[in-house]
Parts: sequence; C-alpha cells; structure tokens
Amino acid sequence: MKLTSDTLAAHLEQHLLPAYLISGDEPLLALEAADAVRVRARAAGFTERETHFMDRGADWNDVRSSANNLSLFAERRIVELRLPSGKPGKDGGAALVALLEARDPDRLLLITSPRLDRDAQSAEWVRAVEANGAWVQIWPVDASKLIAWLRTRCRRVKLNPDDEALEILAERIEGNLLAAHQEIEKLRLLVHGDRLTAEDVLASVADSARFDVFQLGESALAGDAARTQRMIDGLRAEGVEPTLVLWSLSKAVRDLWSSLNGAPGGAMRPWQRQTAALQKGQRRARQLSFRQLAARAARADRMIKGKDVGNAWDEISLLAADLCAQPVLAAPRSVLK
Repeated sequence: MKLTSDTLAAHLEQHLLPAYLISGDEPLLALEAADAVRVRARAAGFTERETHFMDRGADWNDVRSSANNLSLFAERRIVELRLPSGKPGKDGGAALVALLEARDPDRLLLITSPRLDRDAQSAEWVRAVEANGAWVQIWPVDASKLIAWLRTRCRRVKLNPDDEALEILAERIEGNLLAAHQEIEKLRLLVHGDRLTAEDVLASVADSARFDVFQLGESALAGDAARTQRMIDGLRAEGVEPTLVLWSLSKAVRDLWSSLNGAPGGAMRPWQRQTAALQKGQRRARQLSFRQLAARAARADRMIKGKDVGNAWDEISLLAADLCAQPVLAAPRSVLK
C-alpha cells in the first residue's frame, strides 16, 4: 500500500498495519508522519519501543536477534529502523524482507529514510513493505499550495490569518516547512486573540528592530525621503531581510494606486492605520510614474533572488526615493521595458 502525508491520518483512524516505511526529504512532514504512527501504535498496545540506526557497517544480525527476542513480559513493541542512506545493502535488504514477511503480531516495524531514488524504490525490501504494510512517501509542498498549507497550519493552532499575513510567511520561509512551523508557533505565543494580520507577522520578524518594517511604507507614502532612507539603513543594519523591506514599499505603491483608481480595499487594510500618509501620497501622485515604481520593485525582487545583477538594497533605496517623488537616478531602459 502507498500513502502520502495527507492520507496517512485518515488511514490510521481505520487501520494499523504491521509495517510502515516513511521516506522523504521534508523533515517536518516526515517527523509528523512517524509521530502519527507511534501514537496510533501506542493506543493499540505497542508500549515498548526500540530504535536502530542502520548506517554503513551496521550489524543486521543484531537487528534480527533483537526484533525476534521477546521481552520478559511479552510487551508489544515498535521496532524503528532508521536508514540514513535509504539503501540497506544486500544483508540489510534480506533482513528487512525476513522481518516483514514474518508478520509478528506483537511487533510493528517503522522504517524511516530520505527520499528513495529509482533503484531503491524497486528494491525487494520496498516491495515487501508495500505487500505487508504501507509506504508513506513525503513530498515537498508545491509553491502553488503553500499558502493553503500555511493557512491550515495556522488554524490548527487557533490562528485565523489574513491573506497578507500568509503572503509574508510564504516569502520568509522559502519552502522550509520546519521554519514555517517555528514561525507559526512563535506567532501563537505573541498574538493576542485568534486574528493574525500582516502587522503581527512583521512585528514578529522585527520585534527587536529599532524600526518596524510596516512603518517604512507609511513614511514613503508621506514623502519623507530622509526618514525613509534612515529607516532602510537601520533595517539593513539590524539584519532584516530585504524581501520584507521590499514588500512594505511595494504594498505602499499598490495602496496608493488602488486609492487613486477606486479599487476596493486598496488602502483600507486593518494594519495600515495612518491614513494621513496616504493622503499626502495622493496629493503628489501626479509627480509619480507608477510604471517606473513597478519596474523598480520588480528589478529589486530579481536582485534578491539572484536573477539580476546589482545590489538589491540600492534598488530598494531608489524605489523609496521615487515613491517620495525625489528620484535620485532615472530607471535604466532595461527596467522600463
């Protein structure tokens, strides 16, 4: 039988098989899958647990004798086999097949490994797992599904995030689900109530910073070029990620554009309270080229991702100066294409 991390929970509610193989390179999901099997096994009376780390050179005879040896009180046991390479070798493969085919009702095998390559997937011991138990393949969360995954994780800890909060989280973790879990746990402790906003996430990121990232966009909207640049310099010195600084300025541009064009909800986000800054931005809007602002932001984003040459912080400073209607340099023609 083949399972995924999404289908494992429903399976365990109905079944507990003699063996489970959990393979994959996403540590958080692999750990949670193994924990789910352990919890279900303990509920079924498997109260003992022994763990074997089967790296190269490990003695599989010790595993055989230990797994087949009944304890003094004949307790049911979880026997965990951790395969750091995913390839147990000839002796290990034979030992695994023998253990799997024995189907001892007082023993549950839990095998964990990294992602298995094509050769390993066709090995006899893997086929024995599928025949006598379940193979749980752990896959990374696709980028298109990351926002939904984050929303589900937040709601699991009683947080109700808005869309912007999820966007910032997704940018910060860069596909590292373990980092996402840590951020969400941190927010759970910091947020009062169940509502999670962009302001909460930014405050959590910059809770030790002299300047808050979400105030940067307001300063740029107000047209205070000197203060805005001081804030950018301060945030950079304090180690704040350029992605978050760019997000704040880009959102200020979007809010100003939306307010001028009557787009719903553009300037009324709950976390942007200083409407006076937006009104100042509206008064000088005729001096701004929104096409150039968007081009600056896109160029800075490419620099951050290593897809374009240049210093992202310099481009962020130029974007802020443009938004303050005090441009320092004209955008290169390549930017405006």
